[in-house]
Formats: sequence, C-alpha cells, structure tokens
Amino acid sequence: MPNAQCPMPNAQCPMPNAQCPMTNLIPKQLRKNKQQRYKLLMVAMVMILLVSMTLAVMIGPVPIPPLRVWQIALSQVFPKVTGDWTQAQVQIVWLIRFPRVLLAFFVGAGLSVVGVIMQALVRNPLADPFILGISSGASVGAVLVILFGIFSFFGVYALSFGAFLGALLAFFVVFFLARRQGHLSSTRLILIGVAVSSLFEAVTSFLAIKAGSGEATRRVLFWLLGGLSGTTWTDLILPVLALFLGIGYLLLQTRSLNALLIGEETARTLGTDTDRFRKQLFFVTSLLTGVIVAVSGVIGFVGLMIPHSVRFLVGSDHRRVLPVSLLLGGIFLIWADVLARTIVAPEELPIGIITALFGAPFFIWLMQGKGGRK
Repeated sequence: MPNAQCPMPNAQCPMPNAQCPMTNLIPKQLRKNKQQRYKLLMVAMVMILLVSMTLAVMIGPVPIPPLRVWQIALSQVFPKVTGDWTQAQVQIVWLIRFPRVLLAFFVGAGLSVVGVIMQALVRNPLADPFILGISSGASVGAVLVILFGIFSFFGVYALSFGAFLGALLAFFVVFFLARRQGHLSSTRLILIGVAVSSLFEAVTSFLAIKAGSGEATRRVLFWLLGGLSGTTWTDLILPVLALFLGIGYLLLQTRSLNALLIGEETARTLGTDTDRFRKQLFFVTSLLTGVIVAVSGVIGFVGLMIPHSVRFLVGSDHRRVLPVSLLLGGIFLIWADVLARTIVAPEELPIGIITALFGAPFFIWLMQGKGGRK
C-alpha cells in the first residue's frame, strides 16, 4: 500500500503492522512497550470493572458489605457456600441488584461497540446509534409491540424483534438519504440522522397518545428515556447472546474494519468486499441496537463518547479499540445507573438523562473540534 494511504503516525494508524509501511520505522522496543501498556490497561480495566460491580451492588437503600455481596453470589452458584446473611439480603443482592448491574454492563458494552462500528462504517466521528436515529427507529418497533401487540407470535422475543426491524429500517433510511452520487457525505449523514431521529420520535409519541391510556403513555415515555429497573436474570439472556455473537464476529473482522476506516479503495485493495461487508455490519449493528433498546429503552451518547475516549488511549486499531470499548462502556453505564437510582432517591431517574448530561457537552466539544468540521 502506498505511503499516501497510511498518512497517520503509527500510534494512530489503524492498519495492521504488515500493511502500514510507517510501522517499519518504529523500533521494535517501542512496539513492545505499547503492547505491554495495552496489556496493563486491560488488566486495570478488568479490576476497575470488578470494583465497580461490587460497589454498584452494595449501594442502595439497604447497604450490603462488599464481602457479603460476593459470598451471597457464590452461594447461589455453589450451594455449599454458607453464611449468616438473611434471606432479605439474598433477594436484594441476587434477585434485584446483580441482574441490574450486569445488564448495565452489557448494555453499555453493546452501545459502545455499536458506536465503534458505526464510526468505521460511515467514517464519521459523530456517528452514534442515538444521533443517527437508529435507536429512535428501534423504539418505534418496540412501542408497536408494547402498545399494540405487533409480532406477538414471537412470544417473549417480540419486543426484541420489533426493535431490531425498526433499527434496521432507520439505518437504511439514513444511509440511503445521506449518499449522493455514490458517495457518503458526513455532513448530510448527521443532518439526515437528526431529522430521521426526530421523525421516529414523533411517530413514537403519536403512538403513545393514540394508545388512549395515561398509564401506557407514561410507561412508554419513561422507557424512551432509558431505564434498567425491574431487571431479572431472564432479561440478560438475549443481550448476552447477541453481544457475544456480535463481538465474536467483529473481532474476526478487525482487519477489514481497519481498512474500511481509511477508505473503500484501500479496503478493496486489501481484498475486502466492501459492499458485502457493509451489509453484514448493517445487520450486526441493527441487531445489537434492537436487542439493547428492547431491554433498556433509548440510552443516548454512550456510543459517541466511549469510542473517542478509547481511541485517545489505544489508537485506532480495532483489535484494541473493540475490547477496551466493551469494558469502558460497561463500566460507564454501571455508574450512570448508580447515579440514576441514587441521585434523587427514593425516586429514580431515567438513565438516559444521566448519559445526556455527560454526552451533550461531549458532542458540543466534538462539533467545536476538528471532528465536527469534516
């Protein structure tokens, strides 16, 4: 590949070492130090995740000591583990808080991964399932299921299927309208995404009003701002399965993702069928977004903030960006959920309000920086 196709310094070059000629100019010791720093970062993030999960389960109207948290958890997995805790503590830790904390992690991880993929797919640093209207499209599909029983023949998976179809529809509409003469305009992408998002939000509000029930309208509007209350262990099955399958596929495609981030011509030169690969990414991101929206409602800005923060830490190579984004996104949403349920206790805020308080200033900062001037 000519040097002109790899203009970035190596720390930011997303291409694998063998495909980026500038890499050969970097001393081996420096590359080894970068690998060591990455490993240390991953170890540190796993430790932070465990501490965050422990504290999140501890915090609440009934505080639980940290050691007891894990004793109770282990006793549910290994019945031989016993202790002097009460049945009420078991219900609080194992049936209420642990599922909620785990769902917060998986939702945050999934939204972060979707943000990474969308930014590579459309080559726009402002891409995010919330900003581009993908989450709003998923919400329309989910609300149709909630209020009118559409796709009820899918049983417990009706909500996820409806949200998936809505996300897929929104993705195709935004992408199709943003293309002009075969090229994708970054400015048009954001503007059309905002317009499509507003349109789907209006449709959702109309459906909620036409439902004719004040309680149904309140429930839908609260759900549209995102929330994890009432999470049970069965709520984790589909998100965990979708995330593992999606991450597994994406980790196998990091070379193509790196090439796509630079440009379609580069990706084709390296043997990537860009049209087919884009369709696959459409499906994966829509599936992940639909499943996440179905279990948590619409949570904005996570897919925007986390990928940018991660690239600042580890560069643009998706072999590192994806795992770190998964962990950092999960940690961020765990703490966002803690704030949502404690900041105005005993009342509970929709988690979308918390993420918006962080995400809106971050979005403005990006718009003021070079990312928003592309």
